[in-house]
Amino acid sequence: MWNQNELTKKLGIEYPVIQGPFGGGLSTVKLLAAVSNAGGMGSFGAHILSPSGISELINDIRKETDRPYAINLWVSDHDEGGLNMQREAFNDYVGYFNPYYDALNIKLPEFPDKYTENYEEQVEAVIEAAPPVFSFVYGIPSHDVLERCRRKKITTIGAVTTLEEALAMEEAGVDIILATGLEAGGHRVSFMDKPENSLYGGLALVPQIVDRVKIPVICAGGIVDSRGVKAALALGAQGVQIGTAFLACEESGTSTMHRDVLFSDASYKTVLSRAFTGRLARFIPNKFIDAIEQSKELPLPFPIQSFFTSTIKKSAHEQGNRNFASFYAGQGAPLLKHKKARALIEAIVADMD
Repeated sequence: MWNQNELTKKLGIEYPVIQGPFGGGLSTVKLLAAVSNAGGMGSFGAHILSPSGISELINDIRKETDRPYAINLWVSDHDEGGLNMQREAFNDYVGYFNPYYDALNIKLPEFPDKYTENYEEQVEAVIEAAPPVFSFVYGIPSHDVLERCRRKKITTIGAVTTLEEALAMEEAGVDIILATGLEAGGHRVSFMDKPENSLYGGLALVPQIVDRVKIPVICAGGIVDSRGVKAALALGAQGVQIGTAFLACEESGTSTMHRDVLFSDASYKTVLSRAFTGRLARFIPNKFIDAIEQSKELPLPFPIQSFFTSTIKKSAHEQGNRNFASFYAGQGAPLLKHKKARALIEAIVADMD
């Protein structure tokens, strides 16, 4: 049976279908619960949440499902030059973003106490709350964190973009590897080399990893239906992670405009850009991305770029302005069909059985 293997046993799920852990407010408890309750495994991207926010989130999740789910964090919470920006430099950079704030008629941000949450504090909250699964991107947690997860029976999933990263994950004692092909929407989560040097498609990446590691491998990138699931299993993966197809579901935190764009002809083209966060990610292009790509001063390092653009993105979605909104999307977006999470899973299962 396609759904009975080491991965499903280790995770305690009926089907080896994992929902991608969206960041930036796109994850919701409703989507996570819908996926988990349908037999897959829901995930929640929690890297923007405070430690107390993570604790509250997990309490909320437990009210909606008693099935396995994952909480996801970014191990690397800043890039070089992105941790401490002095007020004088901040004031200079405000000017670069002023045209976009003016276009949306929103206030410029004030100098913050911090630009992002601290991973070390966040992971303490995760371990304390002990979700069934802790997944992570942009690095490998410390030996101490992984050991404490084992003691609390928290299964760990680490995302990789190269064989080298996968071998490092296994060596560190991570339970499951998530192999992320370049087809995937969202961020390129490389951590041992520049993401531009780690652009492997799933067709090449997954079998390389499967042939060299002993732990289960999940395939991610470009998978939206049963054909992608069958292909991933044929490559040796024991399961799949689906991002864009769940992002397009009504239970997600996407705006109506974002979902409309995903189901439109605009989804046929995606680009890799650092425009919205300072880290390389795949989007449906628009004027904002084009402008940042042509800028000599921008983008700024993560998370400073993300700090400046967060209000721009939010306001653009609220105002229905496609020019300045972020539209995360993978290369499989033109194949989207379903608008409900359970319907998506049921369609996959029906075609697999």
